[in-house]
Amino acid sequence: MIGSNLLRTASAAALGFAILAGGVTAAFSAEITLRATANSNENDEDYDGLIVFKDYVEKASNGAVEVELFIGTQLCSKGDECLQGIADGSIDIYISTSGGAAGAFPYVQVLDLPYLLSDDRIAEEVLSEGSFTRALRERILADSGGKIRLMTIGNTGGWRNFANTQKRVQKPEDLAGLKIRTVVADLPQELVKALGASPTPIPWPELFTSFQTGVVEGSKNGITDIMGMKFTDAGLKYLTLDGHAYMGALWYMNNDRFMEMDENMRRVIVDGFAALQQATFASPKRKSIQAFQDFAAAGGDLYVPTPEEKEAFKEAAAPVYDWFKANIRDGEAVYDALVEAAAAADEKISGSAALDIK
Repeated sequence: MIGSNLLRTASAAALGFAILAGGVTAAFSAEITLRATANSNENDEDYDGLIVFKDYVEKASNGAVEVELFIGTQLCSKGDECLQGIADGSIDIYISTSGGAAGAFPYVQVLDLPYLLSDDRIAEEVLSEGSFTRALRERILADSGGKIRLMTIGNTGGWRNFANTQKRVQKPEDLAGLKIRTVVADLPQELVKALGASPTPIPWPELFTSFQTGVVEGSKNGITDIMGMKFTDAGLKYLTLDGHAYMGALWYMNNDRFMEMDENMRRVIVDGFAALQQATFASPKRKSIQAFQDFAAAGGDLYVPTPEEKEAFKEAAAPVYDWFKANIRDGEAVYDALVEAAAAADEKISGSAALDIK
């Protein structure tokens, strides 16, 4: 009996040492290995989210799951290619922006529709509550032949705002005639045209030089991207915090891989993605503090529109909603789902705030 107790004590001590020395995965042999990729870098919110996901899943599974991270373009380099990797099972987990998935699933561009999500609390409530994400999940599963599963939607960079090299923008009319960089996707180009500016598709790696040479005069970016790419050195000086689009990050998993796990393990994965989501909600807020300070130090001009001015931007952008509903398959249904979710979130948060301020 004593020998048996001693053996159990020694085994427990060895396990504890293994956990302290190398994490849970050092103490157990992984039964499942998940290959996760993000086409970004280790300074990005996507990486922060993956680190949290990896840590949670490996611990909660007692090391039965190992998550391998491939940051950059080791496994794939662009949206369609990476999504094909998810579909065929060569990649288990991948994150894209809505623009990066627009070729395969055009309706995910609903996240790029301007001014539908008013602030962080509304956006986070909509995306964490789950009903809107589940509706998108069903469409993506159906359109991918049951291969690609949307797991969660987080954030990658905060909010898109208008920035330019020419002048302070306080109202929609101030954008008239400016050459604004967009991605190739139709929706952001429609938005820029609705606001009276000229959409100019430019690849991301060419944007710095395009600012310098005047090929473009403005862009739609988050502050961390602006300062991370040092666009102020290329002449980008004016930033208007209109917050026209929440920079949603769609996280996918190979559905066969997910469904072959037992329910307990699937719950671990789902909870891991919930932890990832919370990390990506928080990361841009922290990083933007220093980015805004750096923007000001570089001589940047920062303008926050009044509620009335922001409403004017929303009214000017209204034709984009009609374009989306008329030109994107299932566009009206997806648009209505987001608007309904945003209204419910606003009612819930406003109700809570009314109680909290008394």
